[in-house]
Amino acid sequence: MATSKITYNGGLRTSSVHERSGNEIITDAPVDNKGQGQAFSPTDLMATSLGNCMLTIIGIAAQEHGFNIDGATCEITKVMAENPRRVSEIVVNFQFPANDYTDKVKTIIERSAHTCPVAHSIHPDIVKNVTFNY
Repeated sequence: MATSKITYNGGLRTSSVHERSGNEIITDAPVDNKGQGQAFSPTDLMATSLGNCMLTIIGIAAQEHGFNIDGATCEITKVMAENPRRVSEIVVNFQFPANDYTDKVKTIIERSAHTCPVAHSIHPDIVKNVTFNY
């Protein structure tokens, strides 16, 4: 079964439907690349996927090791480069709720984040600047 089906809607906009769930994501070209910037751009989704994946893997580790990260947030900043136009850096800024995490738990969190499949799939030339705030 396919993962998703993408339709070009015109006006530099696409809609992607997740085949299993039916959930939909709309993308729009960014304003600095002839778009309207009214939705995530494809490169926004790429950068955002890193944070989503890292939080998910940390959540799995939290379940396995008996600590809680509910309410944790992750702010993503995507940095673009030219010639060729590409993502050159993804800044990931985690904020964890005040749970008095031990040094051991912090180590588990940080190691888990860096093992996520998206992090391993991003080209090594793309800088991943990750900060953990507890």
